[in-house]
Amino acid sequence: MRAAEHLALLRAAGLAPKKSFGQNFLVSDAAIASIAAACVPDGELLAARVIELGAGPGALTAALVARARHVTAVERDRDLVPLLARALAENIRTGGLSVLEGDAQTLDLASLFATAAPESGPRVLAGNLPYQITGQLLRLAVEQAGALDRVVFMVQKEVADRLVAAPSTKTYGALTVFVRAAFDVRIALDVPAGAFVPAPAVSSAVVVMVPVRPPRARETETFRALVKAAFGMRRKTLRNAWRGLTPEIATLEAASAAASVSLDARGETLDVAAFDRMARALEANAAT
Repeated sequence: MRAAEHLALLRAAGLAPKKSFGQNFLVSDAAIASIAAACVPDGELLAARVIELGAGPGALTAALVARARHVTAVERDRDLVPLLARALAENIRTGGLSVLEGDAQTLDLASLFATAAPESGPRVLAGNLPYQITGQLLRLAVEQAGALDRVVFMVQKEVADRLVAAPSTKTYGALTVFVRAAFDVRIALDVPAGAFVPAPAVSSAVVVMVPVRPPRARETETFRALVKAAFGMRRKTLRNAWRGLTPEIATLEAASAAASVSLDARGETLDVAAFDRMARALEANAAT
């Protein structure tokens, strides 16, 4: 079934994309095929297990089911869940698909992978993310990186550029550091606004995120505080941006020396490893 047919089923049911849910349904068959291949490469055909966030009317779901061992399609919109189940009823009957009504932001991914398809195989998280909750779902992916082998997300192009940014560039920021602490990230393809119904006001891109094991950094409270302060005042030197994080400047200076991080630098010049070293140095100081 082509994407236009899924959209026709939606309209036949008297339904339309809901602005309140941030729904922009992908209708480009070429983009759908590319995303499905990014989620389940040829070497993993009928082996990978996929959790799809925001399945909508099921166009991408159908492409994923054709490639994966099992797909769990998660949809928050209760009006779309029965439509999705009817469109792909045969896949549900044969055990290749489960449809779950739920909020993507609160999923227990590890449990879903274990119960829906307990057999071994690559674990993939995928989705066309509503722009207003992109940050929350990226955080979910970071928190669950240990339970995943690949993440394939459609995001706003601006966000994709931030995720792949290098230090000392304008697009490099706190989001870059938090995500790249857990993942290697690449942009798989750009997707124009015309590939969606309704067309969003911005361009989109598909990012492929592969967990780094072990992670580049431990996301402790100290690590988070350092990153947020560094980019919250990115025009200031780290000496000034981090001054409020320790009772005495001497403590900060000792940690920076141990971590080989210059307090005269700005946060945008530090890579993930440097933030991690600084966090460990401060935590070691606090433990003594």
